[in-house]
Formats: sequence, structure tokens, C-alpha cells
Amino acid sequence: MDFARPQYLVETGWLAQHLEDRDLRVLECTVYLHPAEVPGGYRVESGRAKWAEGHLPGAGFVDLPEELSDRTSTLRFMMPPAAQFAEAMGRAGVGEGVRVILYDRAVNMWAARVWWMLRAFGFDDAAVLNGGFKKWTLEGRAVATDAGARPARTFTPRPRPTLFADRAGVLAAVGESGSCVLNALSEEQHRGTGGVAYGRPGRIAGSVNVPARDLVDPKTHAYWPADVLRAKFQASGALDARRVVTYCGGGIAASSDAFALTLLGRDDVAVYDASLSEWAADPTLPMERG
Repeated sequence: MDFARPQYLVETGWLAQHLEDRDLRVLECTVYLHPAEVPGGYRVESGRAKWAEGHLPGAGFVDLPEELSDRTSTLRFMMPPAAQFAEAMGRAGVGEGVRVILYDRAVNMWAARVWWMLRAFGFDDAAVLNGGFKKWTLEGRAVATDAGARPARTFTPRPRPTLFADRAGVLAAVGESGSCVLNALSEEQHRGTGGVAYGRPGRIAGSVNVPARDLVDPKTHAYWPADVLRAKFQASGALDARRVVTYCGGGIAASSDAFALTLLGRDDVAVYDASLSEWAADPTLPMERG
């Protein structure tokens, strides 16, 4: 069984043959999360330094925490205003007539996040590199230390607000028959038995679990084939729901679940941007454990 929307996922072999295409823009999106004794349980580090040490030939770098997150929010990784996003993407060489390929050094979650953001601002000609830097280097493909520069372009945002959900939308989905609230964190985080906690441990009451890390082959970081992914989401009830809202700690893993569901053909998916960073901190919002 093939993906319903294969255009959103490209393979390393294809990209290696098209790196010189003039209308192609490759962007790395890596962010590192380090354990830390702080609220939220981790410290954020941009992947720019690692990118500078060696990256896919010609690839630029987009900085999620610095350039593509709302600078006025107290929560991490929140969607920025349209003007901020447009300025950053235009400076990175993204605009009309450009095909964008996104990758990271983790398990595609950061690339999927930027892909989802682009889609939410009306840009559909983007794809995630399957397996990212991990698969690329496992295959012995070239890396470079070039500046990754491209001419700036004009990025015109066309917001699609239904691709994101807020707290009120999640509350409505929790109590609505036919909606599925889907947790992309690990099983132990979902159960509230371990891992990083974002305040109160556990999950949004009534939510189900498909961990984003389980969507990929741990050796190559490539997404599992369509039939394997379909089975995982089918077991959670996400494929039969009328509407799906994904969440995690801060909207990143949730974007990977949302991306995979889009590959499988789902249209009615939204990401809860603030996720447990907001939900778990508010004792009036329902959570459960076990």
C-alpha cells in the first residue's frame, strides 16, 4: 500500500539526483533538547552549530527557536505571527516557484514541524526528507560546509487557521463524539509513569497515544511504510475519527503525527500548538494517568 500523498515525502536517492535543481531549496531544521532541571524538563539548543560543521550540500538552516517561534510567548515553539514567519522564510530563499525539502538530525519531527508550519501559512510545495541526515549519512552520501546561501525571495503567507487548535478547541474535541485527541509523546509519558513531564504528569483526559518516535525505523529514522503507519493509527481510532487533534509537549512531536496522517490521506487534522506546556500547567483542565 502506497501513501495517499507521496509528494510530501522524498527519498535520499531522489534528492541526491536533484540537489543542483535551480528551483529546489533544501533546509535543515534541527533542534536539540537536553535534559535540565527547569520547568518543562529540558534545555533548547539550536542545531545551527552542527549544521555549520557539515550538512547536505547546498542546504541552508532555519532556526526554529530563534526565527520561527513567537517571540512574545512564554511557551516554547509557538507559531509566530505571519509577518515574522514570512520574513524568515523569504530570507531563507523560500517563495513562489520554489520546491522546499526539509530535514533534521532527529526522527523527522523538526522537519515535520516546519513542514506543518509552511502548510499552515498556505505553502504546499514542501516535503520532508525521509530519514533526514541520519539516513543520508548512513548511505555514505556527501556532506558539505558551504554557506548554503540562496537569493532572498518573497514569501506570501496565506494562513489556514484550522490546521492548529487552541485550548478551547481541544476541550471541545475531548467532549465531542467522533473526534480523536492524539498524544504523540512516548507511552510512559502518556501513562504518566516517566519521561519529561510538562507540569502534571499524564495525558489529556480521553486522549489516545501514537508516539511520534514509533513512526520511524530507529536505525535509519525513515518513516515506516504506509501499511505499517496505517495500522498504528487505525489501532488508536485516528483513521475512523471525523476530526483529529494531535498534541505532545510543545507541538513538535504532534506535528510528526499530523504529517504522517496527512501522508495517509487525512485532511481534518489540527495540531494543538501549546500542547501540554499549556494544558498541564492549568489545574482546571482535565488530565489522567495510568
